[in-house]
Amino acid sequence: MKYTKVFVETIGYELPPIVVTSAELEARLAPVYEALHFQPGQLEALTGISERRYWAPDTPLSQSAITAAHAALDASTVVPSDIDVLIYAGVCRESFEPATACRVANGVGVSPSAAVYDISNACLGVLNGMLDIANRIELGQIRAGLVVSCESAREIVDIMIDRLIAEPDMELFKLSLATLTGGSGAAAVLLTDGSFNSSSSTSGHRLLGGVTRTAPEHYGLCTWGMEETSPATFSQRMSTDAVAVLEYGVALGLETWKAFKREMGWSGEDVEKTICHQVGSSHQEFILQTLEIPESKDFTTFAYLGNMGTVSLPITAALAAEREVLQSGNEVAFLGIGSGLNCLMLGLEW
Repeated sequence: MKYTKVFVETIGYELPPIVVTSAELEARLAPVYEALHFQPGQLEALTGISERRYWAPDTPLSQSAITAAHAALDASTVVPSDIDVLIYAGVCRESFEPATACRVANGVGVSPSAAVYDISNACLGVLNGMLDIANRIELGQIRAGLVVSCESAREIVDIMIDRLIAEPDMELFKLSLATLTGGSGAAAVLLTDGSFNSSSSTSGHRLLGGVTRTAPEHYGLCTWGMEETSPATFSQRMSTDAVAVLEYGVALGLETWKAFKREMGWSGEDVEKTICHQVGSSHQEFILQTLEIPESKDFTTFAYLGNMGTVSLPITAALAAEREVLQSGNEVAFLGIGSGLNCLMLGLEW
């Protein structure tokens, strides 16, 4: 897929106020570590994550998504009534219905003529939302759209720790490790057709195109949902075969990377910066080695923000821009790999 008139105008974000270290989680897991004969420090050693953030208890997802949306709009010349589409793309939602996007749209103040809806695709939700809006812009149907998301890891991590304490089993710990990396955050990506700024100013960052590949035969490797724990009683359950996800996810990533370079007409050397979905140190090392991307080209945040699901990549991109890691004119690749397995890579001229 290629685009000729789509711009990522701004990326807004909101980080939770509560910092939770891996050492704090391990303190709660002390009975498990004792039963399994683990030494403290294993969680950070295995994942490269020293801390992550949580929202205060009972913080509405929509509240933080609205804050991130306003941050994106405030950094642009676009006003809420200009928004033709608002998509909420988080894994975490406030209810089965209505769409969480409706509450966010009300808080942002979009036009009644705007399309407002949720989409879901594990950690790729925001990237898929960007493509949905980009297609509408490219077709000339709309001028501006907003993708928003808010993820919260507190609840599922608490459930997992309680389960491990009740059942201190090595196999369960392996399946739980990915859950313990979870962090929280909110992000909003504003896309436009570039018509909101004067001809003398730069309009965002040009979205050039992208590719997607999927390996749905691996749909069961990483799951998060509800299970019946007793009659009429349900709780969340998350399970990840981290070794298999890494093996098959990186294989899918390599296939997608090759197709991405062909579609974009880029060589590996043409890509000046990469922003990947933030999983952890092992994943980053393996994917960069496999794709033959120098570590110096990649910007990461997982060490202090953890895996924030759909908002990991956009927040990482926003922080990279703030720290001037991303420079005007850079050819930038957004590399997303998510449960399913699905892979989506986007090319931008920053």
